[in-house]
Amino acid sequence: MGITVAFGGKGGTGKTTIAGLLIRYMIKNGMKPVLAIDADANSNLNDVLGVKLEETLSDAREMMKKDVPSGMTKDVFMEMKMEQALVEGDGFDLIAMGRPEGAGCYCAANNLLSSLIDRLMKNYDYLVVDNEAGMEHFSRLTQKDVDLLLLVSDPSRRGLTAACRIMDLVKSLPIRVNQTALVVNQLQAEPTSWPQDVLDTFSKDQITILPADPLLAQFDMEGKPTSMLPADAPIVKAADALFTRLLAKDK
Repeated sequence: MGITVAFGGKGGTGKTTIAGLLIRYMIKNGMKPVLAIDADANSNLNDVLGVKLEETLSDAREMMKKDVPSGMTKDVFMEMKMEQALVEGDGFDLIAMGRPEGAGCYCAANNLLSSLIDRLMKNYDYLVVDNEAGMEHFSRLTQKDVDLLLLVSDPSRRGLTAACRIMDLVKSLPIRVNQTALVVNQLQAEPTSWPQDVLDTFSKDQITILPADPLLAQFDMEGKPTSMLPADAPIVKAADALFTRLLAKDK
């Protein structure tokens, strides 16, 4: 595996949009193939990337409990379903985890999926994981080896507090994180100071801001893939500069 980038943060802060811009940046700079994992139950990374999502891994997990064809082992069935759920894009592949578990035990299915995903990741030099809002994936140790952790917040107090709490949790878990950045998104202007808990959790050089961009809002409203924003859009230029700075450290 080359570089693993994971995203976290409160819902509605724009982390999926930034994940899409990162994938675009990687492809443009020859950092491919990329495996994008949409680990958010409300899967919409495909919309950002402009590809259609037919199935999720949660569909396979549900089917394994009751619909495995006669004569087919569960591991072969799950591998087939994962291949069907993999969406091929230009320079990237995307797989979505889908909705949370329903009633009943999913241990066998989850163990199979975990093993299959680990095997799948070995085929890619770059991995981008868009985690669900909050701390669930981190507390479950879904990712134990992260080169770059991007915690995304909007300018709200709740968003910044969520980012700090995730960072505190990550520090307490047996997860290797090479570098971390707090990305404060949708800012009109950089504040004169940050709340004390933010400064206690992140050093000043770990904090980056991304500007509010009316064109991004327009793309969202019109249902256009935001990864297709023009290169001179303020959000794209700022994000590209951020990725250049951060990913250069991992090369």
